[in-house]
Amino acid sequence: MRQQSKVQVHVRGALIGGPLPLVCLPLVGETRAKVLEEGEALAQLQPDLLEWRIDGYGYAEDIDSSLSLLKELRTIIGETGLIFTCRIDLEGGMGNLDRETRLNLNLAAVETGDVDIVDIELCNDPEFVAEVKAQSQKHGVKLILSYHNFSETPSEQFIYSKLTEAQTRGADISKFAAMPQNHGDVLSLFNATQKARSEAVKSPIVAMSMGPIGAVSRLAGGLFGSDITFGIGMQASAPGQIPIKDLRSGMALLYGK
Repeated sequence: MRQQSKVQVHVRGALIGGPLPLVCLPLVGETRAKVLEEGEALAQLQPDLLEWRIDGYGYAEDIDSSLSLLKELRTIIGETGLIFTCRIDLEGGMGNLDRETRLNLNLAAVETGDVDIVDIELCNDPEFVAEVKAQSQKHGVKLILSYHNFSETPSEQFIYSKLTEAQTRGADISKFAAMPQNHGDVLSLFNATQKARSEAVKSPIVAMSMGPIGAVSRLAGGLFGSDITFGIGMQASAPGQIPIKDLRSGMALLYGK
């Protein structure tokens, strides 16, 4: 049996940090029609969570349009938990939205009640993080603080420090993703995640190794303390993601489901 998170997060019908890692599918459509098409198709696959990568939406800077689309999306996906992510370009964002646009999008989305979790990066300035944190607490939305490195995998100590930093800065869920150069880098991620889960990070963790070499972390990361894995429903949002059908088959062998 895998080690569960000491502090677990309930999102609609999903338990993050419990006996099983959860499967999340990303929506990355560029147009309104594509986002809604993805939402309908992915909801039918019955993932544990969905993530709307609004940085992929071509009209994200139009807050009224974005919130209107968010409301439609919520109607389509029903009671599936939704992560709202406006990824910064420095860490893999699909657009180049400025600070104020990203901040205002996050604050407005949280206020609607249509999102359950918001994901922002640790690299944002303290004022940005504090504003999103305060808004999230006010409206009962959970906060992911994340770090992404698409070039390399830093040391185990660095991974551990980022996971603990996220918790210290107020995250309900700490997230770390990096690109491995070899299989040893994947082991470093596993080791750091396991250490963080055992020693310091009481809340749920999301930790993954990207690309083909890191694909094993999408399946087995939960054995080392990662509580959410990201798969492919229609389109990938990061390299190394696995189609949900294959992901679930592999996870069934490891976790008995």
